[in-house]
Amino acid sequence: MSEALGETVRIESSTSLGGGCINHASKLQTTAGNWFMKWNANCPADMFEREAEAMIELGKAAGSELRIPGILCHKSPDSTPGFLVMEYLPPGRSSNDDEKLGRGLATVHSFKSNTFGFYHDNYCGDTPQHNQRSTDWLTFFRNQRLSYLLNLIERDRGLSSSDRKVYDRLLDRLPKLIPGESEPVLIHGDLWSGNYMLTADGPALIDPAAYYADREMEFAIVTMFGGFSSRFFEAYNEAFSLASDWQSRNKLYQLYHILNHYYLFGGGYGAQALSVARSYL
Repeated sequence: MSEALGETVRIESSTSLGGGCINHASKLQTTAGNWFMKWNANCPADMFEREAEAMIELGKAAGSELRIPGILCHKSPDSTPGFLVMEYLPPGRSSNDDEKLGRGLATVHSFKSNTFGFYHDNYCGDTPQHNQRSTDWLTFFRNQRLSYLLNLIERDRGLSSSDRKVYDRLLDRLPKLIPGESEPVLIHGDLWSGNYMLTADGPALIDPAAYYADREMEFAIVTMFGGFSSRFFEAYNEAFSLASDWQSRNKLYQLYHILNHYYLFGGGYGAQALSVARSYL
């Protein structure tokens, strides 16, 4: 911290914070103000570097409606835990937070690239996320999202030949299910209700798995567990209207996150994913 700030910084106290399922989190009270730190002794070497990269990109895209915590510094795990230190945002609430979140996400989705993917591979939860650049959304979604994750599941959890055939049939059908025209825009990538927070300065996005994608991909995880109000959706559509038939593809894009939950946690997510795949055949 001292090196990043260019001054000697002393930590005066540290308070544990809850809410994370992968990393530990603390509020640091220092001689240079309050900071948020997440840390882990057993994470991949580049996890916090990749998260910082995604946060910085979101910070470029976000307008006045959304807060993206500023990054101070990060370190890979070695003989001591890895960590990421960022701006501490005190909690708070206002009457139009849902509206700000919807409009703010629409602003993020207006930030464009020439290709789908990202600067480096990163992580969705603990799962490696393959971000090799592509100019075609269908190719990216099929190869870098569904196929890549199915191969991880087959390698690490096992996948029966009959189940694999169902998924392979779906992969072959994707050109009939996904529109040919799509624009690469920045998405948070893992935007469930636990990855936004309400602060004294408005809603903030945290814990991204960011990349450039068709923006409908964002709504796969947004709709998967709930936690987003009707006003959020109204405000988003007022600012940047979704296609009238976007919900017909919603479960298809959810399949990536359902498969990821199966890869991470097992259980009933496997049957749920297979059911979704069969529904599109």
